[in-house]
Amino acid sequence: MSKVVLAFSGGLDTSWCVPYLHEQGYEVVTVTVDTGFTPDELAQIEAQSRALGAAEHITVDAKQAFFDEVLRYLIAGNVRKGGVYPLCVGAERAIQARESARVAKELGANAIAHGSTAAGNDQIRFEVVLRTLAPDLKLLSPIRDLGPKRPEQVADLEAKGLPIPGFGAAYSVNAGLWGVTIGGTETKTSAGILPEAAWVRTAGALDAPKPARTLNLGFEQGIPVALDGQPMDPVALIETLDALAASYGIGRGMHLGETILGIKGRVAFEAPAATVILSAHQELEKLVLTGGQLTTKDTLAAIYGDYVHRGLWTDPLCRSIEAFFRDVQTRVTGTVTVELAPGRCFVAGCDSPFSLMNASRGEYGEAIGEWTPADAIGFSRIFSLPSELSARAGRGK
Repeated sequence: MSKVVLAFSGGLDTSWCVPYLHEQGYEVVTVTVDTGFTPDELAQIEAQSRALGAAEHITVDAKQAFFDEVLRYLIAGNVRKGGVYPLCVGAERAIQARESARVAKELGANAIAHGSTAAGNDQIRFEVVLRTLAPDLKLLSPIRDLGPKRPEQVADLEAKGLPIPGFGAAYSVNAGLWGVTIGGTETKTSAGILPEAAWVRTAGALDAPKPARTLNLGFEQGIPVALDGQPMDPVALIETLDALAASYGIGRGMHLGETILGIKGRVAFEAPAATVILSAHQELEKLVLTGGQLTTKDTLAAIYGDYVHRGLWTDPLCRSIEAFFRDVQTRVTGTVTVELAPGRCFVAGCDSPFSLMNASRGEYGEAIGEWTPADAIGFSRIFSLPSELSARAGRGK
């Protein structure tokens, strides 16, 4: 039999792919690239794979690689698609595709498969990386090519006596280190509201609101490294903070935006840790970076976020922007105080040894330690000159 490696999430689509590919004459090896699953979730995914009849299941721990190669730069750019969505899941597809291709080559597989649909973004994200890094492997996409509806997949698995994933046909759920996305009936319109039971990490958090809590988040060169003074590995910090912020119902959102294929799409998301970290990081940057650095970085961050979102993480431009991010984050070191309250995150303040505010002898609105009144008069006169000349030209004089 030919061997195929299937990028496997344990959801309905990839579950349906296992028996289908077997029926096509393939020995199916499922590969789960762990970019943020819990141990229980990984155990359930492996059990699902074996119950579906896969010849072998392999789990690849890629959380650290995901942070080092993607997440640290999304944090550096304060990337939020449409101003709200922190690329919870799409950002990890490049790492998942790359690692799946690596395993396929090591196993001598003939083909590699994914469970993306024809209507979504993930098919593009997976295949850009696979075509770039594994051009010799045959690409298979049964869900996209055959187009089975979710209820049909459920019925097919039931008819074969195979297990149905938890959410069945009701919702498409993707979870990772940076958050969760949820798609269902409510997200197919621009006005639908996700029911409480459909949330994954924050479900029930607002039913019995917790008292507010203040915490300190430490950064070193733009990377989160400490929580309440306790040094932590960034991955462990994100996981710890995610559970804590989720218990307050923080990070829920609905993102409406342009898909890679050019149509409008909508998805619900939960990003507890991302919401807190990005809010804190952005405030610290305001303290230590110049106006020019902030403006330039925001421009490049929009481009970088768009490339990652569209599956173009392998493009050389991303490496160039990452180099800029690493340089501009050199002084983004300090502590940010954040208050967690039911449904919201409030940045109370921040401090840094590289504070531009502390470096000045002037005090906004109060003291002029860096200049004299005469300097201010001259500056105001010269600063207004372009506007004065424009107005004068408009009067024909």
